[in-house]
Amino acid sequence: MPPPVFLNQLGLVCALGSGKQEVARALFADTVSGVASHAGYADRPLHLGVVTAKLAAQDALPPSQHSRNNALLLTALEQVRAEVDAAVARFGPSRVAVVLGTSTSGVGEGEAAIAGHLATGELPARFHLQQQELGSPALALAHVLGTRGPAYVISTACSSSAKALASAARMLRSGSVDAVLTGGVDSLCGFTVAGFRSLDSVSEERCNPMSAHRHGINIGEAAALFLMTREPGPVRLSGWGESSDAHHISAPEPGGKGAMAAIQEALKRAGLSPEQVDYVNLHGTATPQNDAMETRAVHALLGPGVKASSTKPLTGHTLGAAGALEAAFAFLTLVDNPHGKLPGHFWDGAVDSTLPALSLVKPGEALGRPVKSVLSNSFAFGGSNAALVLERA
Repeated sequence: MPPPVFLNQLGLVCALGSGKQEVARALFADTVSGVASHAGYADRPLHLGVVTAKLAAQDALPPSQHSRNNALLLTALEQVRAEVDAAVARFGPSRVAVVLGTSTSGVGEGEAAIAGHLATGELPARFHLQQQELGSPALALAHVLGTRGPAYVISTACSSSAKALASAARMLRSGSVDAVLTGGVDSLCGFTVAGFRSLDSVSEERCNPMSAHRHGINIGEAAALFLMTREPGPVRLSGWGESSDAHHISAPEPGGKGAMAAIQEALKRAGLSPEQVDYVNLHGTATPQNDAMETRAVHALLGPGVKASSTKPLTGHTLGAAGALEAAFAFLTLVDNPHGKLPGHFWDGAVDSTLPALSLVKPGEALGRPVKSVLSNSFAFGGSNAALVLERA
């Protein structure tokens, strides 16, 4: 029997705020916050999940690793730094790994450098090509912490950091390391906004998941970091499942077959029946095809009664960070939550009659008892699917 793995500490920053307490207050509120109209990322203002909290200094990093992405990451790290340093001292630097998910890394710094070159004919002195490398976040954390275990980044679009948590769990179960700092980070930049707009997938208003009127995403930014070990902690990562649709470069398999395969694998690994899932954090992007596919998959496997919501109207779709951020929301739902408050589903209430019904969480709704288990879904371009099951330890 493989050993269980636990999420011992959590640091996070997103459009809802910085730190567990501030984010939890906004997450469980009966009023909507977080996503707002912002200019500067497109030719007109858009609703985006912008982090407005003060970010950590990057003085400890070499200039080639300076980026907004890594500043977000260091902000999350600050919240758990003492516990992470203690783990490094306890296990030794070579027994601590760093496994993260991202999709942007330092693309924003590249955009600024190109703008500078167009204006002056020269690249800014502060720009380094290495800032854009996808592996930069893992190298940055390893540098700051002095770890010498495996350090790498998974970049599979919107499933990236959910897959990073699964990878971290496998490393711990294999015994190759004793602790993993794992999670995800992504920062806003014009490149991703323009890319999704070219697909007609961006909503200029707050996104409207599962609605008959849904027509696109809000893009956001965030960082979420977990210290994961085999030592008992408040939350157990009891299950994970991964699959690939191999259906289309950007559209999911319409019937949700790949999504269902990932969810079934996660439940099987956790040893849970569908009836034992208390709450589902939906991928819920508010795009027509994702929401249709996911609704069919969740309804088919878990039935119409399971409580479910999408938190993307609060944070935006944080792309490579989404899996870790929404695992963080699962953590907050499971820990220090005696009445079982659930993240609300904010939408216009217009039911899509072409889809099976789900029990979407009303803002301010609670189970009336502690939540025992959460399923968190992440589905990406190319049909890269990941599902995580987290349980209160």
